[in-house]
Amino acid sequence: MLLIEALGSALLGLALSGAAVRVLGPRLPASWTVLVSGVAGALFGAYLTHTALGPGHNTLFATLTGGVLVSAVVLSLLLRPAGRTARPSVRTPFSVPTRG
Repeated sequence: MLLIEALGSALLGLALSGAAVRVLGPRLPASWTVLVSGVAGALFGAYLTHTALGPGHNTLFATLTGGVLVSAVVLSLLLRPAGRTARPSVRTPFSVPTRG
């Protein structure tokens, strides 16, 4: 059962990170980094959920859901802000604007 949980969560993490690369490509780092982070987050989430539920649980769905949720959190940490068109000018603190 543990092998099914690990493989299932890794595949779901890979699918989630692949969808993120496809949809949010410009706002993410290199696709290889996103794919590895998604799978690693899903595996860690499945392990964390499996440990939290304790021995003898028979809920594969709960473990896979925990893996997907942690993978989504990890992928959200990789997002960069959207590009801004108007950026405020950078001034040194306590500077007086010159008129010239």
